[in-house]
Amino acid sequence: MSKVQFVTIDADQAGQRIDNFLITFLKGVPKSKIYRILRKGEVRVNKKRVKPVYKIQPGDEIRVPPVRIAETTDKPVNVQLNKVKQLESQIVYESDNVIVINKPSGIAVHGGSGLSFGVIEALRQLRPDCRFLELVHRLDRDTSGCLLIAKKRSVLRYLHEQLRNKKLYKEYAALAAGRWPRSTKRVDAPLLKNTVQSGERLVKVDLSGKDSCTDFSIERYFDKATLVRAMPVTGRTHQIRVHAQFAGCPLAGDPKYGDQAFDEELKRTYGFNRLFLHARKLKFKEKRDEKVIEITADYDKALNDLLETLSNESV
Repeated sequence: MSKVQFVTIDADQAGQRIDNFLITFLKGVPKSKIYRILRKGEVRVNKKRVKPVYKIQPGDEIRVPPVRIAETTDKPVNVQLNKVKQLESQIVYESDNVIVINKPSGIAVHGGSGLSFGVIEALRQLRPDCRFLELVHRLDRDTSGCLLIAKKRSVLRYLHEQLRNKKLYKEYAALAAGRWPRSTKRVDAPLLKNTVQSGERLVKVDLSGKDSCTDFSIERYFDKATLVRAMPVTGRTHQIRVHAQFAGCPLAGDPKYGDQAFDEELKRTYGFNRLFLHARKLKFKEKRDEKVIEITADYDKALNDLLETLSNESV
């Protein structure tokens, strides 16, 4: 940005703090720089200085000063463009309000933690005319399946309300090691998140942790594994993975909470070398006065091939 910009706030943008608005509007600008221009009064709302906590209103005119975008260490442009093109074909639903993408395993939902490029950055390149694109929820990097993105702030708020009130249904398919016990239909175990010295996040069942609950049902038994359906009631980090481990049947290909011997056998026998956790279905409302919509995401080739082989062996 080489010159002053004046932005008039519409109803969809209203209600958020001015600092959060600027963080989104000035993508690539360090947060420290944003708070500095606010503190120095270079940002004006209706010609007046404001504090970072000010909530913008419809009709507010915001003066945004010239700022220099932070230099990036992103991968070469052609590498990013390839990722963008791949994700275009993974969009399973799109409307004026939302996008649902069948996120491939191995791609982060956003840049950070040593990654310069993620799904949300790719979508912003795919939809440059969208003024607003934000994640409604997250998936672990190695988890595949339905990822919901809001295209309007008002829609994001309503979807978050559905998440809080447990009205947004999420269903996962997972392959668990061993024979899942028929009696284990719900795992209700508090989870405590810990960040180790390397920066890696690890989660464990701990009475001092946050209340966490996952419903499970058995879809099919195989010789040495069980295909289960997992419906998280709460939304904690690594919740399904840790609850499966707690139930005695860790998920296939889980490098943090899995069964190493089981995973090595899958790799050696079937060439399978990824986490088997797939966000298979979402149910939600885009707006209050609309019907619930249901979106499903197909398995990728690796999951399909493994299930087909295990099914043939179990006949």
